[in-house]
This record gives sequence, C-alpha cells and structure tokens, in this order.
Amino acid sequence: MTTPHDSPELRNDLLLRAARGEVTERAPVWVMRQAGRYLPEFRAVREKHGFFEICRTPHLACEITLQPIRRYSGLVDAAIIFSDILVVPQAMGMEVIMNPGPHFPDPLSTPEDAHTKLHKVVDVEKELGYVFEAITLTRKELKGEVPLIGFAGAPWTLFAYMIEGGGSKTLREAKSWLYLYPSESKDLLHRIAEVCVEFLVGQVKAGAQLLQVFDSWAGELSPHDFAEFSLPSLQYIAAEVRQRLKAQGLPIVPLTLFPKGANGSLKKIAQTSGYDVIGLDWCIEPSVARETVGPSVALQGNLDPNVLYGGREAIERGVERMCESFKGGEKTKAWITNLGHGITPGVNPEDLRFFFECVHKYSTN
Repeated sequence: MTTPHDSPELRNDLLLRAARGEVTERAPVWVMRQAGRYLPEFRAVREKHGFFEICRTPHLACEITLQPIRRYSGLVDAAIIFSDILVVPQAMGMEVIMNPGPHFPDPLSTPEDAHTKLHKVVDVEKELGYVFEAITLTRKELKGEVPLIGFAGAPWTLFAYMIEGGGSKTLREAKSWLYLYPSESKDLLHRIAEVCVEFLVGQVKAGAQLLQVFDSWAGELSPHDFAEFSLPSLQYIAAEVRQRLKAQGLPIVPLTLFPKGANGSLKKIAQTSGYDVIGLDWCIEPSVARETVGPSVALQGNLDPNVLYGGREAIERGVERMCESFKGGEKTKAWITNLGHGITPGVNPEDLRFFFECVHKYSTN
C-alpha cells in the first residue's frame, strides 16, 4: 500500500536541510500566511466559500495552499497547508466564527466550563480528518516541488483564545485564569497539548514534512509566566510528537516553534524546548538572536511584514541588512528566511515576489 511518503522525490530540500542546521547554497524562504488575502486568486475563492468551509473542504484547502506555489514557482521553498490554529478548539467542542476575525460565541468563563463545554475525549481523526485529507491531497499535487509544512497553535495561544472569546489587546481574562486558577489552567493547557500532539502526528502521517507550532501570544507573558505556563506544554509537544512518530515508524520531521514576542526567553527556549528551529519576530536583531541561542538550533525570520509596504528600495535594503545580520560574515547556515509575522492583506503580490528575489540575491553563498 502506498503512503503520502511514497510520493515523488523532493526536488527542493533547502528548507529541510536548513532546519537540520546545515549550510545551504542560499537561505530557503517562505512566509507565514503566504496563502491568504493579499492574493487575488485567494479572494476569488473566498467570494464563493466561507473561511472554515475552505478549511474543512480538502480540495479547496489544497487549491489555496498551491496558489502561492504556482505564482512564485522557483522562488518560494515551502508550502504550508491552508488551515487555522482554531480548528483545535473546534475539535474540542467550541464554536468559532470568522467574521471577519475569530469569535467564540460561548467562551470559557470559569474552570468548571472546561469540564462542561469541552469534549471529555477528542477523536482527532474524526474531528480533524479533513486537515489530514487536505495534506495528503496537497502532498500529491505538489509532485515534490517543495516540502509541505503542517502546523498547530501552541496551547497557551489556544487557551487564551478560548477564554477571551477572540483577539484581545490585554488578554485580561486569560491571564486572570493563570493567576486565579494556576492548577486548573495547567490542566487545561495539558489537555490542549494532548490534542495538539495527536493532531501534529496525524499531519505527518498524512504527508507533512515539517511541523510548526505557533505561540502567537507568547510575548504577552512575562518570562517567568512563560516558563511556568507555556513552555512546559511546548516541551511536552516536542518530546511526545517525536516519541509517537518513532513508535509508529513515521518520519521524524523537523519541528519549528514560533514564540512571537518572547525574545527575553529565547535562550531558555533554545536550550530546553526541544525544537529544531526557533522563529523570530522583527523585534530582535538576527545576530543577537544567534548569539543568544547558540549554534544548536536553526533560526527562522525575521523581516518586519510592514517593510513590504515601503517600496522596492526599502524591501531590498531590509533584506540585505537581514541577510548580513543572519550570515554574520559566514556562509548561510541553519537559517530559514521568513517575515517576523504573517503577511498582511494589503501587500502587492509583486512586492512579495521582489522580496523573494532579494532573498535569493543576498543570501546566496
């Protein structure tokens, strides 16, 4: 019986080699949210289909995932499956509406809600099988052009959404839980982590070749609170995913963690989290990050997404400066180029093309 891992040989493995810490002929490049609203072809699909409808329809998720690969063929070095971090809370029993941002009509208000509003047991295959189907289909359609990335949200970030009921500038409700109910908060974080582990392992089984965990609100916690509440679940995910992949005879794929804003915790993250790659936001110099984390992990990042609105000269200057800082006078090694957060909807697709071209120019050894 064939599996997704029997698909055509990968013709571009730059991403995987960089994630393993190797010297590469140039830095691989992709951008977070590269399949998204800045693309007219994406907007054309969205006019006909709802956001979560696309996520839950494998052929639509596959089509959207492939759109930037087609447009930027030869320039972009990875595809990331089109989905959303909030499919995990949905799988756990919560309703999420995208209108236009994420909204939970019935968020968790007290620890008791975690017992009454969430499924006691989550059948990940049943609840999230549509993501696995989309990954398998997309892996087949990529025909080995570039690797396919799977992902999940980090437990702290998902926990915060589930309690806040959506985005928040202060995360007052979620942080209050940590301080008022520390034990119950840790229990819920672990429950979320268990679902994430099963979800990530399922994505590799379906064909994902690298996994990324998005801790988008990591920087909203103090270094102490990050170490107490977020880091343990991140460590658990890294260790448990590898253990289960090995036990099931599946490829041990590279793991990336994007702890946005947690620059004060980078050293501890690099030394203890167990991830192969650490993603950086734009608020830290790459050379400083490398000095902080040491040579043991690869880095990903980190141009400010808003530079893409600054015109071609600003983009080229920004990319050149970023490349110089990451390379530090040495060959390109253990570095995946990306933005410091997701690309935003108003970017001109041709300016993103220019960004890719500049990365090829300035990161080449």
